[in-house]
Amino acid sequence: MRWENLTVESGGHSRAADAALFGADAVVSRTFDTPEFRGITFHEVRARSIINRVPGASRMPFEWTVNPYRGCSHACVYCFARKSHSYLDLDTGLGFDSQIVVKVNAPDLLRRQLGSRRWLGEHIAMGTNVDCYQRAEGRYRLMPGILGALRDHANPFSILTKGTLILRDLDLLVQASEVTDVGISVSVGFTDPALWRTVEPGTPSPERRLDAVRTLTEHGIDVGVLMAPVIPFLSDNPAQLRATVRAIAASGATSVTPLVLHLRPGAREWFMAWLGQHHPHLVRRYERLYAEGAYAPKWYQRRITRQVHDLAQEYGIGPARAGMPRRIPEPEAPADQPVSEPTQLSLI
Repeated sequence: MRWENLTVESGGHSRAADAALFGADAVVSRTFDTPEFRGITFHEVRARSIINRVPGASRMPFEWTVNPYRGCSHACVYCFARKSHSYLDLDTGLGFDSQIVVKVNAPDLLRRQLGSRRWLGEHIAMGTNVDCYQRAEGRYRLMPGILGALRDHANPFSILTKGTLILRDLDLLVQASEVTDVGISVSVGFTDPALWRTVEPGTPSPERRLDAVRTLTEHGIDVGVLMAPVIPFLSDNPAQLRATVRAIAASGATSVTPLVLHLRPGAREWFMAWLGQHHPHLVRRYERLYAEGAYAPKWYQRRITRQVHDLAQEYGIGPARAGMPRRIPEPEAPADQPVSEPTQLSLI
């Protein structure tokens, strides 16, 4: 593999040298001979920056993200972030699932950046590229330090995860919610166990994820469920949608937001190969449905959204309540502009 894309020595790449994330000589690769990490290689790096700016063209409602990992052992066949692995000259298929980049200095670096006079205390989203509570987090334990830094600076943040490991940090989340806005979303697109085993093989089961929602809400933390992805022809019939929304409601989630599968380059090729192996009769239907690009047609998205919202109303899932306000004074805006951060490479 080559790491020049993200080093200060890079030449001929679109990224400016001052946006480098780490130096090639700083990469340490490790493997661990334990069942949960068998077949996975971890590339430990010391990041140059950890708060990333979201591209202006992004559809996301936030401007800043923190992603302590690249690559994801959840191995979801549809994952939109697969393309980002190509920027490291790593494979977007099996390589994305098994070649995990770990920013080992993320907690210390974040604490330093949050303390800078140039940082204005804006909302930070996590889990927007790959899951910060994937299997690697059980070993590297980066999130406690990250959450501690956010809590200590009363900096608002949100987390999107499929990982039940978030419960390990329950005390930190409760402490942070007492001083700033904390938003937690758990991703559960469907409850079909057979579909889960093939399409999201490295994740906790949907049932366990909903148990995590229940535990978080019991501790006073509002949790929304991102019902994503709704997979055309595999998890979108009325009975399946009803079963999923009913289970989400029973978990105590404060909101449910459906998101139809989208297939960007990198993810599209990997998903279509999986589809051809497991559901070959659907390949032509997908080619027609996604003929115009990465997103399903608007009429299809609107239909799914309407069905899920009607079911949510039926099962009494209301909108999420507003978060707690910040408890420390807002920092004064400095005379100069906020620090320019590396651009986030891939988002939903």
